[in-house]
Amino acid sequence: MPAFPDDRSAEISAALGALPSGTPVSEVARRLMDLFTSGSIEPGTRLPPERHLAATLGVGRSAVREALAALEILGIVDVRPGSGTYLRGTASELLPQTLRWGLLIGERNTAELLELRSGLEIFVARLAASRGDTASLAIVGKQLARMRTTLGDLKPFARADLEFHHALAAAAGNAVLIDLLHVVRSLLQVYADRAVEDVAGAQKAIDEHAAVYAAVAAGDEDGAASAMAIHMATASARLAAATR
Repeated sequence: MPAFPDDRSAEISAALGALPSGTPVSEVARRLMDLFTSGSIEPGTRLPPERHLAATLGVGRSAVREALAALEILGIVDVRPGSGTYLRGTASELLPQTLRWGLLIGERNTAELLELRSGLEIFVARLAASRGDTASLAIVGKQLARMRTTLGDLKPFARADLEFHHALAAAAGNAVLIDLLHVVRSLLQVYADRAVEDVAGAQKAIDEHAAVYAAVAAGDEDGAASAMAIHMATASARLAAATR
């Protein structure tokens, strides 16, 4: 692992800045996490010593130590006794992880998660209709075909359904949207796996996905958003029922 370069200490100090006195450990962790997910530090970089970070932030070393321990649990940093603390991954790898944990440690409201997912999926459909190229849309169509061929077997059907949405998000060309959807879907997955319980429900889902795909392939942004809104209303109702 590359050592933390001395000539970047000033940059890190300036980026962090001092915190108000009496700052809780959670705020120390948040300030560090903001820096680590900014993309300005390369993965594998060894961070400054605790005493350096404590002096920069204007807090006690114990607060920095506890904050780094919490970030290690989240998978953001790797604390190696006798060696130092290292940044684990790139910003694109770390950000979904922090979002996921942030939602997990907060009060989970399934209804709000369903609303968030609906809004994101509708916007994805609109973007995919606007930006999707021939190759990316062909993958969406392939997943729709898989849904049709697995109609009688709900487990692979559910997988094909999920891959349809993944392919649609890829066609939309927005990495942040993909990350957000990944987080929300993972939190709802325990319900999503059993949301479609019979062939009739699966056929309805296929029809809704087909409407989305047709609009996206035609470049109809409003039509794609409308078709996805209809599908999300049905899917959210199924997921809400599964939670009960």
